[in-house]
Amino acid sequence: MAGRNHLFVPGPTNVPEAVQNAMHRNMEDHRSPDFPKLVRGLLADLPAIFGSTKGQGFIFAASGSGMWEASLVNTLEPGSRVLVARKGQFSQLFGDAAQRLGYQVDAIDVPWGMPTPPGELEAALRADAAHAIKAVLVVHNETATGVTSDIGAVRTAIDAAGHPALLFVDGVSSVGSLACRMDDWGVDAFISGSQKGLMLPPGLGVLCLSPRALERVGTSTAPRAYFDLRPMIASNATGYFPYTPAVGLLHGLRASLDLLKAEGLPNVAARHHRLGNATRAAVTAWGLKTCCQVPSAASDTVTTIMVPDGLDAIKVIEHAYRNYNLSLGGGLARLAGKAYRIGHLGDVNELMLVGAIAGAEMAMRDAGFALTAGAGVAAAEESLRAART
Repeated sequence: MAGRNHLFVPGPTNVPEAVQNAMHRNMEDHRSPDFPKLVRGLLADLPAIFGSTKGQGFIFAASGSGMWEASLVNTLEPGSRVLVARKGQFSQLFGDAAQRLGYQVDAIDVPWGMPTPPGELEAALRADAAHAIKAVLVVHNETATGVTSDIGAVRTAIDAAGHPALLFVDGVSSVGSLACRMDDWGVDAFISGSQKGLMLPPGLGVLCLSPRALERVGTSTAPRAYFDLRPMIASNATGYFPYTPAVGLLHGLRASLDLLKAEGLPNVAARHHRLGNATRAAVTAWGLKTCCQVPSAASDTVTTIMVPDGLDAIKVIEHAYRNYNLSLGGGLARLAGKAYRIGHLGDVNELMLVGAIAGAEMAMRDAGFALTAGAGVAAAEESLRAART
């Protein structure tokens, strides 16, 4: 099909030309005396995207899921209890990863489409008078449902309970796109990956630990191998890695961090808010609903659109791909066939989004949705124009 594929899944996202060019290079010696210049610069600049001046950043050849494991095994003793708010596919998987690693998981089950409930977390922590719970696991932006949780309110709840649990936050679909305030929120482990807001191909797991969490790295007795941060800390101090790093992706990360800094992280968040508002305006104009049940918690990086009973979201996705060269995200787990997702994060601007909304609208009409032609596009246009005036 002529033209480029319009990639509007919630990840992987579009890779900017500057990032592609940075990665397009001859392979180099990752043990050379010049390599530390790249590594030290990356590690110095990485905490900023998490909103931290106190934390220490780490980069693995892995994914965000790998950083779940890295954060757990480096800071918690074997068999420790953790508390997780399960409110979507990825918060479910975060808790599952902890359980498979041998941790005892206490879960607060939240209806899909709702944000993390600080009050319920506080109540669970108050009930834990012996402080057996060692960490609270929260997904900042639930990619499956399009819901953003208030991490500041989660920290307030932990403090109100007078509980010393560490706070682990999955920011895979928020870091590099939404406002992240690791230090202000008292986050101990902030987790992300390369393929979403960082605008890179998949392949890097990035992690930032607070000073409190870093203290645990040297004392934890949990079994560790590839994700052991102790050799990583030692090697990073000299500008190297203990294992072979993803060299090309590191150069891409350098370009990505430079792009984010040039735009300014507050401007990046504001751009994503404009795109999120425009997408939601289109959904309303279509007469459809999003999965998110709390308007103030609607994600600015991904919108999960519920389809009416009797219609199939999978047909919309397949039709959009085969006929309009548009890639949309599918509904995950219990939302399979019942919803589709528009990812509007990373290297995306207003006109790109309007094109995606037009393609989704055509695909839905072709699939039997009773929509007025151009309704979603017009609503998105008005939202974007209003935001610019």
